[in-house]
Amino acid sequence: MPKLRGTGISRVVNVRNLTGASRARKSYGLLAQQREREAAQERYEQSIRGLGTQSLQVLAEIQGSASMTADNNDISDAWEDVPSPPDDLVTHTAHDIIDSRFHSRYQIDSRTWRQRLQRLQRNWEPLIEDLVDAYLGWKYPVADMTTDPCNNPDYNYPIDVVDIFTLDTQIIIHQTESTKSISVALVQQGYLGTTPERPSLAVSLRTLELYYWIRRRKPSFSIEAFAKVLCDLYMIPYHRRYRDGLSNTFDVYLAILRIIDKRVAKELGRDAENWRVLNACPPCCNVLDDEPSLRFSRMFVLDGNNSLKRVGLPGDRQVGDLRTFEDSDYYLSTEFVNSFANEVKKQKPQPKSSDVMATAQQKSQPDNTDIDGAAKQLSVTVIDTIDEPNPESSDAEQLSEDDSTPTAPGDDAGDPTDGARANAPCTKNWKAAAAESNKKMWAIFDESGVFASACRHGFILWIIDMIQSGELAKYPLAIIAKALELLPAGFLTAYDIGCSFDGTIDRSSLGPLFKERRCTCCVNAFHGYSHNFLCQVQYHPSIIKGMGLEDLETLERVFSSSNQLAPVTRYMSKHRRRVFIDLFFRQWDEEKYENLGTMLLNNYTQALRIINDDGPEFTRAKQEFNVQEGDLEKWRLDEKEYFSTLGKEPEGHLLKIAYVERLRELREAEETYKSANRRFLISTPNDAATETYASELSSTRKRETERRHADERRDQLTRDVILLEEKLGITRDKRWSFASPEFLEISKYLSKRTYEKAVDKLQKLVIQRLFELQKLNLSYTAYKMRTHIAKSLQTRCQAIRTAVAAYNKAALALNPPKPTLDWSKVSHYTFLEDFAIIRDTNRDISDRPWAKVVIRELIKKDQKLQRAHEEIVRCNVEVRRLHTSIVDEGRHFTKRLQEIKEAGLPIYGAVDEFVTRRRRVNAQLLTRILQIYSLPGFTGIPRPGVKKDTMQVDGQSQTDEVLESGSNSSSQRRFDDVVPEVEEDDDEEVEAINGIVNFLGDLSISK
Repeated sequence: MPKLRGTGISRVVNVRNLTGASRARKSYGLLAQQREREAAQERYEQSIRGLGTQSLQVLAEIQGSASMTADNNDISDAWEDVPSPPDDLVTHTAHDIIDSRFHSRYQIDSRTWRQRLQRLQRNWEPLIEDLVDAYLGWKYPVADMTTDPCNNPDYNYPIDVVDIFTLDTQIIIHQTESTKSISVALVQQGYLGTTPERPSLAVSLRTLELYYWIRRRKPSFSIEAFAKVLCDLYMIPYHRRYRDGLSNTFDVYLAILRIIDKRVAKELGRDAENWRVLNACPPCCNVLDDEPSLRFSRMFVLDGNNSLKRVGLPGDRQVGDLRTFEDSDYYLSTEFVNSFANEVKKQKPQPKSSDVMATAQQKSQPDNTDIDGAAKQLSVTVIDTIDEPNPESSDAEQLSEDDSTPTAPGDDAGDPTDGARANAPCTKNWKAAAAESNKKMWAIFDESGVFASACRHGFILWIIDMIQSGELAKYPLAIIAKALELLPAGFLTAYDIGCSFDGTIDRSSLGPLFKERRCTCCVNAFHGYSHNFLCQVQYHPSIIKGMGLEDLETLERVFSSSNQLAPVTRYMSKHRRRVFIDLFFRQWDEEKYENLGTMLLNNYTQALRIINDDGPEFTRAKQEFNVQEGDLEKWRLDEKEYFSTLGKEPEGHLLKIAYVERLRELREAEETYKSANRRFLISTPNDAATETYASELSSTRKRETERRHADERRDQLTRDVILLEEKLGITRDKRWSFASPEFLEISKYLSKRTYEKAVDKLQKLVIQRLFELQKLNLSYTAYKMRTHIAKSLQTRCQAIRTAVAAYNKAALALNPPKPTLDWSKVSHYTFLEDFAIIRDTNRDISDRPWAKVVIRELIKKDQKLQRAHEEIVRCNVEVRRLHTSIVDEGRHFTKRLQEIKEAGLPIYGAVDEFVTRRRRVNAQLLTRILQIYSLPGFTGIPRPGVKKDTMQVDGQSQTDEVLESGSNSSSQRRFDDVVPEVEEDDDEEVEAINGIVNFLGDLSISK
């Protein structure tokens, strides 16, 4: 035995066993090694028993190289599998046999995570189409086609499995001579392997399907949580590798479903480019012949959301998953979006007053002859000084007043407001309302959120990833460009800063086409109340004719639901994040389609309630206050005109303001110089016994320095005054005195402007409070965010109290003084015309009819009633469009199912499942449509119409044929019995539902 050791031969060898789910290390002695060799040879002989002559010849040709590879495994540092062509069945079988001889040998894999993922993806790609076919055969088996597994047990393959329904741990996979791969054989029997080649573990398709539907209904349910549930059911400890294996398998499962969806869409004629945008929402897209024209052909909204952020890799770590998800018709391509990056440049913030003062002082030197430029700078200095933040204000207030929103380093792209012609107050409020956390996150997140668009019924049009930035102008401009390309003319788009974005569109390359196609921008209803009142009377939905009762806050509801995805997608790869976002929005659109009938019913009921309840009261109020026909519209236009001129600077006042301000400062500087000079001249030394010489010298120098500084300040202001006098044409002997009429007039104007600034600041703080209150009540808002908002509200309320005190001080300084405000009143301000009216000091509006509270309420009531009547007209059109779409779709489904069945296509089962689900949803929609038709006050046409540009056969459309089949007295009686209350489950409603289901059932064909 020692001799054996001396020759360097060990009696023990270490072997890593790969059989089963885990890798175990075993030690073998000499006898055990001999037994293992005999067992391996027996397994090899068993594997080749079922091979034919051709297979044995191929095996003999490659056996030498395979044996060499096996023998050299112990000294090899790296290896690479070269997959064989999927068509060569013999080569596949030979490789499987050769590998089976040495399955107990293990080699350490030194590849990186990126290399492993890339190889895994390359190995799955050639199999995916075969997997889809196998899945269709398993999911939708054909009755006259039976699968006869090979009777030869040598083809059987044992494998560990995970099945949440049976809790099996191992099954036998039966293969046939025609089976191309073990992965295909697994899918044929209802399982999907975790790897494409030689899988050691498989997950049942029913388990993956269960997680798929759970994930669609509950997006926050992560793959890790599901893996832990499986571990609990199998009574084993959870390990991270279980989640990884399940996640990779689920990726392949989703890829299979996406291919099946594409095949179904192709068979149903829904695979055209942009089909979803042009057809998914029947009330928007299914235009009919002879229907009333609508003011806006389509209504859709735009907005950004930063909840779906994705954390980037820290430091110099490289991305492991390089896959890109392109199988989505929701996302606009990055190249298309970036083509609008240079449309709007970021506006530079205005310089601070201290910087302007320094520039003005440089220009006021004797050698500078640019008097116009210096005077202009001086006038800007005076105005900007009023706008300077108060150094004593709170940090939160200072942050809210920061109008700049930094973007990624080197990115000078502007936001949606930077293209506006004027820096409106609502633009400042929109920028100030941005969360401070958003201004500092670009270095942390690769994708900082999504920018989305949706129609008024909630269907998603397009989404864009915001890459390390906030809401840049290129995102909404790209969506507008797509809308101009695909949607009919005359559409309306809503954006929370739509008033400024309208100017951005106008100044972009899309402006001429946007005007030519008569498109319009507006603001959302809730966000609109945070805009200044002049903006509201032009862009608010309650003012715009043809808008109806739509609030255009659709995306707030979308984002409230999509926030469930945030915790799951935060640390995903770019590919998986997009996969799950796409899956969420597909489920969202399906739910919106299911709820179309309920939405239209609720809108119709709401409009009728407004007309029935507010109409008589409005008529009585008009009679009581002697309001004639047309008076309210005239007063509304007068109100609009008033606010359009409110707050404008009188021409020629800027230089006069600067001049008066400098005269005041010059007077103060002269008094300061006289006082300092007097103190210096009259100062005398004290008793030498009490004061030292050094202290007397220091005191004298200090007084001399004060006198010198005061003299320099007086000289500087004198030069400024002379510059402004030359600009205004005022001679030295005509210099304004403090008692001159011109000086008093400008001083009064300055007091008014200080008051207006105090009102503006108070208004902005209240607006921010409204935004924070809305976020505080938002569903799915994280706890930390709610806590942060609550603290911000406390700070904001203190800032509002301070602003109220500043307002009251400025109000009392006016002549005559304005009424002061108290905290209890301001804290309940919700509509901004209150601020706009108290802001004006030039004109007395007490005699204007619209300034009276009663008349203003009547104007609002009149607008509300007009919108309710418009909603009735739009609902009449949209309900009939939906009804027609359901009927036409049912006939199309029947025809295509018959054709697919007769052709014997494997996709028939998937198409039939889609059609069955859709018909059941349509049955529910028809119930709601019939309820709308039976509403008291319904004024539309209670039957479907003919889609525009639809061909009619023998003078009769497809829709007419369907109507005739249901026009008997029995169906008419069921139609009349439907009640408008959706929640009541009485016999009449059940009868109506059964009638619809039976009607649709007659359209289907039996298998």
